[in-house]
Amino acid sequence: MATAILDLEISQLPPEIAVEERYSKALVLIRLHGNPIGQATLPVVGGRIGDNELRETLMNAVGENLWKNWLWDVLEWDERGPVQAVPIATVAVCTRDRPEDLQRCLEALMRLPDDGQEYLVIDNCPATDATRELVKNYPKVRYVREDVPGSSAARNRALREAKQEFVAFTDDDAVPDRNWLRSLLRNFSDPRVMCVTGLVMPLELETEAQEWFERYSPHGRGFGRVVFDGAHSNPLIVNLVGVSASMALRKSSIDFIGLFDEVLGAGTPTASGEDCEFFTRILRSGYCIVYEPRALSWHRHRRTWEELRNTLEGYGVGVYAFWTMMMVVNREFSVVLLGLSWLWYKQIPELIASVRKQPDSVPSDLLLAQLRGCISGPMAYFASRKWLQKIKEEISC
Repeated sequence: MATAILDLEISQLPPEIAVEERYSKALVLIRLHGNPIGQATLPVVGGRIGDNELRETLMNAVGENLWKNWLWDVLEWDERGPVQAVPIATVAVCTRDRPEDLQRCLEALMRLPDDGQEYLVIDNCPATDATRELVKNYPKVRYVREDVPGSSAARNRALREAKQEFVAFTDDDAVPDRNWLRSLLRNFSDPRVMCVTGLVMPLELETEAQEWFERYSPHGRGFGRVVFDGAHSNPLIVNLVGVSASMALRKSSIDFIGLFDEVLGAGTPTASGEDCEFFTRILRSGYCIVYEPRALSWHRHRRTWEELRNTLEGYGVGVYAFWTMMMVVNREFSVVLLGLSWLWYKQIPELIASVRKQPDSVPSDLLLAQLRGCISGPMAYFASRKWLQKIKEEISC
């Protein structure tokens, strides 16, 4: 059965919560004074969640994070440093032929506090004019078409088009929270911070595929702010940094870090991996990336099993394509050990558990899809290089 998504303020819990009876459980985002501090899963009986069970479960789920955030509020202390004026940003949405998702995203962006930000929609190799026509309904949004396919090319176009120093990216299938942009930008007071990522929660869990995506490959990275410092962190291990579906960058960083690698990413033969490569480059350069859970966004996971399988296969392709690039271009041969470690300590044990049908084991077709992606990743990288060169030659003619 499906899972209801609830967003609750723990200081003002209702006596009882009613949801549609088709839901067997509820995933609850827990806030304190508007800030996300934890999550919990609750059973739903007869379409209702009782007060006693609700309060006890939520308190146990957030643990010490509740009291830590409560104390910070009382002391008016902020780990991000002294309160400064929020800088003006460019908000960019990269999209390709998903007008329904894009409309939901734009509606959420129009509800953000107006701090003078500009909005861009980067339409990547569209098959129709649907996106252009949709954007006409939003006078604050500037439409830009990018004919080089791929998420990296779209993000690079956004960075070139942006009028502001700070550029916040969201995907078309995401719904940013009202405080999303301000929370991202508050972390740039330190000049060594080049990138900030945010918490991403599921927008819906209506299908089995969406349930398994959230269980196996969630976009959220927890409810504690983390600073990844290139001077101390392993730049090749970036899985905890966050996701590019919710991130902000300094535009000036491209002068000494560079743009996104257009060989990698969705819409190319490598399918993904561009965010990992970009995060690695930031850390290798000695700069910092901040994961900020107060910068909340909601993501619509793929709804069908086939889409989920393709997504996980694409993740496998992207990671191994990225590692191949690191080895070929940067002579970073330690990625071989990372690949072997992932295989030995994660993929093989998961496959064994699935074959034995152990409780809560991941379905084998998902694991095999990801493994297929890993195997094809190195060749996909070289194929993507040739593909991109051909595409750019055709466009320039």
